[in-house]
Amino acid sequence: MAEWIGIGRRGRRCYGFDEVALVPGRTTVNPNEVDISWKLGKMKFKIPILAAAMDGVVDVDFAISMGKLGGIAVLNLDGVQTRYENPKEVLSQISNVSADEATKLVQNLYLPPIKEKLIAKRVEQIKKAKVPAFVSCIPQNAKRFGAIAQEAGCDVFVVQSTVATVDHISSEYKVLDINKFCKSTKMSVIIGNSVTYDVALELMEQGIDALLVGIGPGAACTTRGVLGIGVPQITSTVDSAAARDHFYTRHGKYIPIITDGGMRIGGEICKAFAAGADAVMVGSAFARAKEAPGGGCHWGMATPNANLPRGTRVRVGTTGTLKQILIGPAKVDDGSQNLVGALKTSMGSLGAKNIKEMNDVEIIIAPSIQTEGKVFQIGQKIGMGK
Repeated sequence: MAEWIGIGRRGRRCYGFDEVALVPGRTTVNPNEVDISWKLGKMKFKIPILAAAMDGVVDVDFAISMGKLGGIAVLNLDGVQTRYENPKEVLSQISNVSADEATKLVQNLYLPPIKEKLIAKRVEQIKKAKVPAFVSCIPQNAKRFGAIAQEAGCDVFVVQSTVATVDHISSEYKVLDINKFCKSTKMSVIIGNSVTYDVALELMEQGIDALLVGIGPGAACTTRGVLGIGVPQITSTVDSAAARDHFYTRHGKYIPIITDGGMRIGGEICKAFAAGADAVMVGSAFARAKEAPGGGCHWGMATPNANLPRGTRVRVGTTGTLKQILIGPAKVDDGSQNLVGALKTSMGSLGAKNIKEMNDVEIIIAPSIQTEGKVFQIGQKIGMGK
């Protein structure tokens, strides 16, 4: 129920990862026997974790490494990988500049136009390694870039914007017809980002294959501060999952929900699945991998905006290999490594044999869950106190 926030105005209480906890049931399962696989269109993946389409996280080599481990990495077609033949020097400049100079430098480095030949080249490089090619761009570029990517053998095309809607009004540029785009391409199409039931349902009606959920929760994103918009991830995932289930009941087509952003550690990923996610998209956790092109730095896709940046470059450090972060063994004590192991162990403890059963576990409101009994960890800045 909404609460009064002033005369004539009500506000609904919404919840984020730190405010809830998962409740074990009457059955437990051997973590080695749970099934965490998920489906996207006709494809099936053994790990339901995607690396976000951010230049400090994913390049061609990272996408190949992630694919060979069973996960997915999305390459940003609007970034440095398609603006520069050799982007490593550019990435090094971004990671080594001071915090005060970072935003201006990023804006300048993203000014050179995108070279369309590099779109095809990057997709072909990924496909040559025999792993799925996932790429992303903004709606304004989707029609043009999509045709190039498809010709090069791309498997999944992600159309991603700060806020995605079916009805977008603009006289400055041609608006993407999502329905027409989905019908015209052979690739699976993921659309994002949204946070509400109604918009999720409208986007699903357009023929998309999956939906990204989340506005502003990412470690490098400042959208919530700059624009004041967003819905905490637990509530936005629950609401979007309800739209997915309603759509499936009406049409018999299942549209996976991918919770995107705000998850730093295994426990938060587990909570996203409990809220209804079929998969999750993670940025900052993978930016800490030795293989990540950002060299321990992380910045959002809206950071280079020339007029109103909605992201910042953050230093996340380099803590381990991609394999350690994704499937272990973990060498740190804060839950930021072996994300797959955390998910499997959580599911086993909750009695969930697969992702669908994980979607149905009990969630409680528990704002003390992060601090209860953790005074020494907090005081010493170790474990959950980091």
